Amino acid sequence: MADRNHICKACDGTGLLADDENWQYRCPVCGGDGIHVSAENRVRSDSFSIDDNNRVME
Repeated sequence: MADRNHICKACDGTGLLADDENWQYRCPVCGGDGIHVSAENRVRSDSFSIDDNNRVME
């Protein structure tokens, strides 16, 4: 069992989220594994461009 401090708070460690119609999908925060890595250990990806309104430009 993982340390409670590392369990993803978005999905509560299940790895799944559900929308308003109860369709389940993989948690985008933890990637579906239920463990959230702290932001300090992440490598920032600068592959997105953002406009003045903070919208992602593809």
